Amino acid sequence: MRIGELAEATGTTPRALRHYEQAGLIASERAANGYRLYDAGAAVRVRNIRQLLDVGLTLDDARVFLPCLDGDVTAGPASAKGVRVAADRLAVLEARIAAQIAVRDRLAEALRRAGGGTPVRPVA
Repeated sequence: MRIGELAEATGTTPRALRHYEQAGLIASERAANGYRLYDAGAAVRVRNIRQLLDVGLTLDDARVFLPCLDGDVTAGPASAKGVRVAADRLAVLEARIAAQIAVRDRLAEALRRAGGGTPVRPVA
């Protein structure tokens, strides 16, 4: 299948597919006219990559899961390395959230001190 067909079948964009290919997560062959051609199994792989991205992992993180991207990525037991990568990514996300909350709280306090009224109550 061509890149547009794969994009439509997986709910992604040709640009994202080229990015996944550049990252080494999917592969294509080239037709005589230079078009990328993907085998039917690429759709499963792309859906699994998107699932990993949807839970907050990065393309670099997804490389750890290469051995299971062609099947049901959630079916088998989790590998120690996969769990470690996910735990590390969660720690990064938690740190970013904490930093954003601190910035929000400082801004709310600055507005309060400046007499800018009562800002919308922060969501914890």
